[in-house]
Amino acid sequence: MPAYGGYTIARDEKVVLIKGAIPGEVVEVTIEEKKRDYAIASVANVIEASEYRISPRCSVFGVCGGCQLQFISHEKQLMMKDEIILDSLKRIGGMEISLEPALSDLTWNYRRRAQLKVSRNKEIGLFRESSRDIVTFQSCLLMNQEINALLQKIKETDSARNLSEIHIAAGDSAVVFLKGRDYDRSLADTYREIGFSGVMLDDDTCSGPVYTNFDLNGMLYTVAPRTFFQAHWSLNKKVVEFVVQQLLPLSGKHVLDLYAGAGNFSIALAAHAEHVVSVEENPFAVADGIRNIELNGLKNCKFLRMTAEKYRIKKKFDILILDPPRHGLGSDITNRILENPSDTIVYISCNPSTLARDLKKLKDKYEIQSVRQIDFFPHTFHIETIAFLQIR
Repeated sequence: MPAYGGYTIARDEKVVLIKGAIPGEVVEVTIEEKKRDYAIASVANVIEASEYRISPRCSVFGVCGGCQLQFISHEKQLMMKDEIILDSLKRIGGMEISLEPALSDLTWNYRRRAQLKVSRNKEIGLFRESSRDIVTFQSCLLMNQEINALLQKIKETDSARNLSEIHIAAGDSAVVFLKGRDYDRSLADTYREIGFSGVMLDDDTCSGPVYTNFDLNGMLYTVAPRTFFQAHWSLNKKVVEFVVQQLLPLSGKHVLDLYAGAGNFSIALAAHAEHVVSVEENPFAVADGIRNIELNGLKNCKFLRMTAEKYRIKKKFDILILDPPRHGLGSDITNRILENPSDTIVYISCNPSTLARDLKKLKDKYEIQSVRQIDFFPHTFHIETIAFLQIR
């Protein structure tokens, strides 16, 4: 069976986690690491291949750590990720749940955000798997064409000297954050000439506009390159619209959005709800969120800069949006939710294990109405899930 991290589970004298295999295949493996209770191995030879095995499209696949599943058909990738979600819900959460069909969209050139690494000899790329070495490439099949074109211009102009990272966000224009040590601040001018509308340096000085614009189903959504946003923007738009439609009618409803980012769900819900409170700790995301409220003329949405863990739920909210990082909800947050419960919870998770753990704590007070995969990360082992809960 598949396991999180791009592995397939096999058993010999103990559990073996195999990289590069598909469930049902017969393979020869090389043991790379032995642990007390399990071993990690990689495929040395495929003896009986799965019908879902395909040729990877990327020339550096298997070396670059950017994606892990290109040798598996997209159809099978979704099936394997569903299996992992179901296993986590059963094994950790003690829940037998049928998954709804996954939400999906583009499978190639979908990323509108890139965090590129730079080596000491100015090579630009991504980390090698399980290493800090950098793998270079002409273009990345997961990044959109604008980012790939800008990457080539950066290489051609030798514009990575003394940089360690280059963060690109590409909406209606491209903006970039340059991270490094002792680099020439005049690089900002070079990057503007390359084609970036705005450049942010790691001392927070800026050249040009500090943010880029995205269309969020008719609303204006802006983000700076130091703000997290969903890289798979075309699917993100579908997910936001799906959430809004599932929650309608929203007239008179009060919404609490924890881990709100720059307001991805907040501003869409504020267009219909009575009031939205958005809680986010990242100062760059909060600045973007406040700008998004103002640009969309929303008077009923308020951003609070603090951690979700520090926010005290002092009144009843009709709807609670949860979009936590990989570690999921802390016990304090879960207790506050149960002490002052909302009628409806929408939980967006990037970790099946912590999702299962958190749903287990909530299920006595909430009915789990639906769970489904969001295909935000084709060809990688990353898994996004959305769950709707209704108070009993």
